Amino acid sequence: MKGEGIVNKEDLIKFVADQHRMTQRESHALIGGVLQLIGNALAKGDKVTLVGFGTFQVRERAAREGRNPRTGAVIRIPAKKTPCFVPGKALRERVALAGKKLAGARR
Repeated sequence: MKGEGIVNKEDLIKFVADQHRMTQRESHALIGGVLQLIGNALAKGDKVTLVGFGTFQVRERAAREGRNPRTGAVIRIPAKKTPCFVPGKALRERVALAGKKLAGARR
């Protein structure tokens, strides 16, 4: 991975290809299939749970009032469904531990 603080789909494809002795074309198809499965499940309103990693799910956002920043006029924002990710316990702990190590290295 790049080590620049950003991991994109291409990095993921290369990583999977290297780790599993696949071509990048095969890895691309695999990653694309996984992402399509997650997207299709969310579109149907299903949850996708990856134990130890987290859960992708759809949440309802209630209708609300907002303001037009230019005019200050009140506008109605309709209710909508939005995808969200809830990290699993193992992922939360891993990120917290990495944050503690990073904070210790700054001292």
